[in-house]
Amino acid sequence: MCRLLGYLGAPIPLAQLVTEPPHSLLVQSYAPKELAVALMNADGFGLGWYDHRKSQPPFTYRSVLPMWNDGNLDSLGRYVEAGCFVAYARSATPGQGVDVVNCQPFQTGPWLFCHNGYIQRFRNTLYRPLGAAMGDRAYRQVRGSTDSEHIWGLVLDALYQQPQPSLKDAVAIALTQLATLAYDHDTPVAANLLASDGSQLVATRFATHGAAPSLYWLRHPDYLAGASVVASEPLFDGPWQPCPEAVLFTLTPHRDPEFHSLRSLHRAPLASPES
Repeated sequence: MCRLLGYLGAPIPLAQLVTEPPHSLLVQSYAPKELAVALMNADGFGLGWYDHRKSQPPFTYRSVLPMWNDGNLDSLGRYVEAGCFVAYARSATPGQGVDVVNCQPFQTGPWLFCHNGYIQRFRNTLYRPLGAAMGDRAYRQVRGSTDSEHIWGLVLDALYQQPQPSLKDAVAIALTQLATLAYDHDTPVAANLLASDGSQLVATRFATHGAAPSLYWLRHPDYLAGASVVASEPLFDGPWQPCPEAVLFTLTPHRDPEFHSLRSLHRAPLASPES
C-alpha cells in the first residue's frame, strides 16, 4: 500500500500539506496510522503540480529515496506554489522494481494519476490481460512495470477514445474493465485512484475482494479557505470525512464532492470498511 494526497483551491506552497502538518504526507511515509499491509512507505515518492500562471502540462518531481531522506524536498515544497497538486509516498509491491520510472504520479499530457492499492500477483495474473485491453497509443505510454501504471494505461485508453475527453468517465470505464478482469481471473484488486487535469480531482475508493484502503476528503470554509483535499489519512485535526466504500467522486472548486456509486461492479457483498 501507499499514501496519496490531492489538493484543489487557491495557490499554496506544496509544503503546506506535504511536509508541514502534524500528520503530513512526509510523516505518513514513516509513521502511517491506517496502513494495513505494510509498516511504512519508504520506496520513493512523487509530486505533481500545475502552474496556475500558465496553461501548460503539469510538472513532476519523482525520487526513489524515502521522503525523509530527500534533501531537495524542503526547499522545493516551500518554493513551488500551486492551486492543484497531487503527492504520493510509495510502498512498493514485492517484485516491482524501485526505479524512478515506477514512481508516481504518472503524467501524460494534461493529466496526473496516482494509485494506492494492488493487483495481487500482478505479473502472473493481470499483466498481459491489462496490456491487451489497451490500444496501441495508450500502451506506448506505459514505461514502467507496475500494476499502477497499467491501470493508468486503461484510463488513458478511455480518454483517447472519447471525442471530448472526460476524466471522470475515463476513470469509471477503466475501473469497470479492471473489476471485470479481476473477477474473471479471480484476482483481488484494490484501487484507490486519484487523477487530475488541473481543474478537478477525480478519486475512487474501491476493492474487489475485501475492504479498500483508507481515504478521506475535506472541504470546509475554516480550513484552507474552502479548498478541497483528498488524502489517505487526515493531515491535521479538522472535519475530515471518510469516503464510503465503492465510490467514484469528483472535487471541483468551492463544491462538495459529487459521489457516484460503484456497487454495481461488485459480484459479492462488500466487506466491512477497514484501512
